[in-house]
Amino acid sequence: MTTISFGLAIGLLLQGASLTAGAQSTEIKTEYLMTYMAPLDAPLAVDGSMLVVNVKPTGGWAKGPAINGTFVAPGGDWLRVMPSGVLRLDVRATLKTDDGALIHISYNGVMQHSAESAEKMAKGEVLKTKDMPYFMAAPTFQTSAPKYAWLNGVQAINKMVELKLGEGGYVKYDVFVVR
Repeated sequence: MTTISFGLAIGLLLQGASLTAGAQSTEIKTEYLMTYMAPLDAPLAVDGSMLVVNVKPTGGWAKGPAINGTFVAPGGDWLRVMPSGVLRLDVRATLKTDDGALIHISYNGVMQHSAESAEKMAKGEVLKTKDMPYFMAAPTFQTSAPKYAWLNGVQAINKMVELKLGEGGYVKYDVFVVR
């Protein structure tokens, strides 16, 4: 009985040590998938906490090592303004690849502004990555095309490259698959 108690005690100590260590046990790697640009209509203010932005049906594109195409209607971006001023994205769009496949893209994300970036955006200026404190989104994909079916099983990350609202508005992202 002493042997069992000793073994149990060692097991509990080892388990406790691993739980309290809190050390990183894995890592995330990314692989570049594509860059895309979507032209945007001016935002519509539903109220003080919600903006709706239509993705224009023509002019949007995606280019990457394994995917090239254009965005097709419908597409939209719902921006919820949180009490802290942080914006939460809820986006849906459809990409038609150069070889005719349809890929639905859906993502949520977070956009944080500084006073300077909010002012630039309000003036209709182009914001670049360096202008925004934080602008990331996490797209998933849905398609029935065999060539692109692998997208159904991956998580991706969008990092904003450029954003302009108002006349001539658009958003441009670099997209990475998370491995």
